[in-house]
Formats: sequence, structure tokens, C-alpha cells
Amino acid sequence: MASLLPFLCFLSLFAFSNAHNITDILSKYSDYSEFNKYLSETKLDGEINSRQTITVLVLNNGAMDSLAGKHPLSVIKKALSLLVLLDYFDGAKLHQLSDGTTLTTTLYQTTGNADGDLGHVNITDLKGGKVGLGSAAPGSKLDSTYTKSVEQIKYNISVLEISAPIIAPGLLTAPAPSASDFNITGLLEKAGCKTFAGLLLQSGVLKVFQSAADKGLTIFAPNDEAFKAAKLPDLSKLTNAELVSLLEYHAVGDYSPMGTLKTQKGTVSTLATSGAGKYDLSFATAGDAVTVDTGVDSSRVASTVLDATPLCIFTVDSIFLPAELFGK
Repeated sequence: MASLLPFLCFLSLFAFSNAHNITDILSKYSDYSEFNKYLSETKLDGEINSRQTITVLVLNNGAMDSLAGKHPLSVIKKALSLLVLLDYFDGAKLHQLSDGTTLTTTLYQTTGNADGDLGHVNITDLKGGKVGLGSAAPGSKLDSTYTKSVEQIKYNISVLEISAPIIAPGLLTAPAPSASDFNITGLLEKAGCKTFAGLLLQSGVLKVFQSAADKGLTIFAPNDEAFKAAKLPDLSKLTNAELVSLLEYHAVGDYSPMGTLKTQKGTVSTLATSGAGKYDLSFATAGDAVTVDTGVDSSRVASTVLDATPLCIFTVDSIFLPAELFGK
């Protein structure tokens, strides 16, 4: 074991050196205060911090005026996610593109909401040493240009300023439904969580979720197989009040997409929380996998059913068993 210590220390230092925090980086520059604020409000900061190789195209406060306060938060999130490139570009690389042009994938492409090339960005070297950027959708113009390099952690994260937002066709004009417009039980049933959806409806907890959704809500829905687990306690023995607490334990009163879960530290309160340290959850990450721990058992976050600011729904492999009901 002793012989492993130097190696483990090396690994920990390596991991630390590759860590980055986009909000900390941008907080040093007052010109990007609006951009930084919206990264936090949309939770894109967590998505950025959870990735190892990434480029953030930032807008100064003047350029942000065309987005800030003029569109719903869910639309602004789409626009900003199109400015997060899933590759490393610094100033030198921008000016040395193969064939003078390239298409690169953005964070928006990973959401599943981008049709065709709408989640890609076209980067092209122009005359006079300029670099143009625009949507990769056919017929789109290069409406933005590279302005300057802001900060880099070599091959990990690069922050570059551009002159204007990159807007894919239809990105700003598509209607943005409110969280209350979504049929939560319908989404759950389609995702293979019919038993959980039925319990929400039967217990009245569905109305609690619906009223909380517009303010920010994340639901962890056990799939139908979770209710057939051999070691699952007999839930029929729970009182009505205990069943409500169990179901509310599967929701957090905040919008927490996958990137936020991956960087979550400490314990998190749930809708069942009524006092300090009661009905809390904690999260652990290994690679791209996120595990939720209740103190009694743990469960893997299996899939994303919905990610639409301010509502997020995940499926999980096991029912969350709180210590308050089932002991440790």
C-alpha cells in the first residue's frame, strides 16, 4: 500500500490541475458579468465544469444586451449552450484551421433538441486575419467574429471573446413552454415509471410537484423494475403521511440538470425535508455516472426524461429509502 501512495498523490494532483470553474474564471472580468450571471442561472456552469476539454465563447455585457431580459431563461440557455464548444480552441488554433474552416459540436447538440446541424458551429478563417463564426445550418451567415483570447488552462478549458451571439435558425423564436405546461405523469409513464406516476396521482403529491415546477424542480423517478426489487421494504405498510414523505423525497426544489449533479457537493434537501439534516440526499460521480445516496441505500441516475429550465426529470434504478422511514 505504501508503494502506491506516491502514485495516488500524483493522480490527485493531476486531477486538481485539470479542474476548472468557469464562474471563478469569469468573475475576474467585469466585462462578462452578465454572461457569468446567466451561466449560473441556467446551470450551464455545472455542465461546463463537469467536462474536461471545452471552449467557452463569451460575450461582453454590451453583446449580451441582445439576449438578456428579452427571452425566457430556457431560450437563453439554448443560445448560450451554442457558445460552448466540445473541443479545445485557442487563438492560435483558430487561425490555423485545416482547409481554413471547420464545423464543431456544441453543448446544445448534446441536449437532443438540436435538429440537423443546429447544434454545430461553423468556424472560418477570413481575410485580414479575422475569424468568423456562425451557425452550421445551411445558408447561415458568419454573424460573429473572434475578438480576443481571455484565459486558458492548456487543453482543458479555453475562454475566448466573440463579438455577437451565434443564433441558429428558429432558436430564439420557438415557443418556450412553462414548466406547468408539461404533463409530468405522461412523461413518467412514457419513460417506464408508471408505478411511480400512479403513486404521485393517488397520494396528491403530483399537485405538490406541479406547484413547485415553475420555481425550479428536479424529480428522480424510480422505474417500474425498482418496485419489484427483492429487498424492497413493504411500502403498503406505510401510512398516508409516510407515503407522501417517501414520494417527496424523490424531488429537489431546484433545477439541477446532469452537469449540476456531477459537481454537487455536500447534502441536498428534498421536498420532504422539514428540518436540518432530515430527508437529505448526497451525490457521487464516477466518470459520467452519478449515484444518489440516501444513507440507507444508493441508486444510479439512469437517464434524463426532461431537461427544460426550470424543470428536470431523471429516472433512477432504485427507490430512494430515507433513513427517517427505514433506518440505517
